[in-house]
Amino acid sequence: MSSSQVQLDVDDQLLEEAKRIYFKLGVSLKTAIQIFLERSVRAQGFPFSMQLPKERHVETNPAILAMREIQAQAIINGTSEMTLDEINAEIEAVRRKRALEQKQQDSSA
Repeated sequence: MSSSQVQLDVDDQLLEEAKRIYFKLGVSLKTAIQIFLERSVRAQGFPFSMQLPKERHVETNPAILAMREIQAQAIINGTSEMTLDEINAEIEAVRRKRALEQKQQDSSA
């Protein structure tokens, strides 16, 4: 089997990081590249999924959009910096007020 020599420019830091990873895996950079090429041929393309990062889909995710709306409302209402204790205290105060109002309604009925 004949072989060809491949030469390419790679960022120095990227190359060193890759070499460290492959060293930990017990293979040389040359072997890693050969594995990549063999798997590319076998897969008839990249030997891994080529997808956009999930961050790109954030703009259309309904849950993310809802959280952003809630966050915007909290900023408008001045409650965005409240601690959990402060939130719980407000909830408790509202519950007490509702219970008192319910008692007053029951008394007048």
